[in-house]
Amino acid sequence: MNNLDFSAEPLFSWYVVLLALSGVIMVALGAAAGGLKVGLRVLNVVLGLGFLGYAYYLAFVFEGGTYYIFFKVFILPVGMIVASVKALVERGNAKQQQSAQAAAAFNPNAPFNPNAPQAPFNPNAPQAPYAQQPGAPVPPPAGAPVPPVAPQAAPPAPPQGGAPYQPGVPPQPVADNPYAQPQPPQNPVG
Repeated sequence: MNNLDFSAEPLFSWYVVLLALSGVIMVALGAAAGGLKVGLRVLNVVLGLGFLGYAYYLAFVFEGGTYYIFFKVFILPVGMIVASVKALVERGNAKQQQSAQAAAAFNPNAPFNPNAPQAPFNPNAPQAPYAQQPGAPVPPPAGAPVPPVAPQAAPPAPPQGGAPYQPGVPPQPVADNPYAQPQPPQNPVG
């Protein structure tokens, strides 16, 4: 049984159509992840299902008598659309701001700004070579006196058959190297 008759009862028929349309809009806004908070999304879905249920009741079950016209049916979807668009724009601006901050290069010569936004901590980010490693000794602050260097042990002896590197001296063949070429004597005797 269909109660929609635009020629006999246009107000009732248009009210049912707009009630169903408002319900569909509210359910769609609540179901879409449009940047609204979870509570508002749940409220959208619940109210939208209520509007749809009342439209179904009036269109197919209602047999005459009194019915209620809720003017919120026309105002609420408009307010929720405005709130959703506002949340989407704010989320887009936040993403742009975050990407601009990430794109800005680190400038060690820039003055310190305590009010500047900080990038979130990323434990997977590569560490700078000058960063302090856990367990490493802490370097003294700039301008602090440098402690004297402890005497070091003598360098280890070269391996048998080899000579330590000496700048300015040509390399000498090693006895156990089959590829070494013999050096002619410097002062021939004779």
